[in-house]
Amino acid sequence: MGIVMRKALYVLGVLEDSDIEWLSNNGETRHVPPGEILIVERKPIDSLFIVLSGELQVYSNDVEVARLQSGEIVGEISFVDSRPPLAGVKAVAESDVFAIRQELLRAKLEKDPGFASRFYRAIAVFLADRLRVTTSRFGYGRADQDAEETTDPDELHPELLEWIDLAAVRFDKLLRRLSTRVTG
Repeated sequence: MGIVMRKALYVLGVLEDSDIEWLSNNGETRHVPPGEILIVERKPIDSLFIVLSGELQVYSNDVEVARLQSGEIVGEISFVDSRPPLAGVKAVAESDVFAIRQELLRAKLEKDPGFASRFYRAIAVFLADRLRVTTSRFGYGRADQDAEETTDPDELHPELLEWIDLAAVRFDKLLRRLSTRVTG
């Protein structure tokens, strides 16, 4: 399992089966052809996305920042802070994404405190991992500051390993459920 796939596993590992079922029943699968822009830089977005297949490019000021593949989450920062994204996202290959509208997700979070707790924990762990990996790639921090955990920023923390098997099963189940619901 690659680094990219583990991103969605953070979320799916924390959520319960009933949470995943709610997401799959309330979201939609969208096909994104190469060149199509999914998120416009500095423009509000209305959905949170999980990349199901293909490859997306994250860019800022026409400069590529990252490539995203299956399992990556897109739009989570704008969901959390309600501000327009600082980067744009477009497909560089035939891609499918799972989209859940922010208004539906916010309503669910307000009505269901258990779901809200699990969802926000998952997003926090996901964003903490992204920040840890990013800062280590830029060489910030002392070389030994995280030695008790790992010296490789791409290595999973032992606590997260227990989520992985369950999350992988949930991701496969989500993909199977959505495979018949692809929309254009």
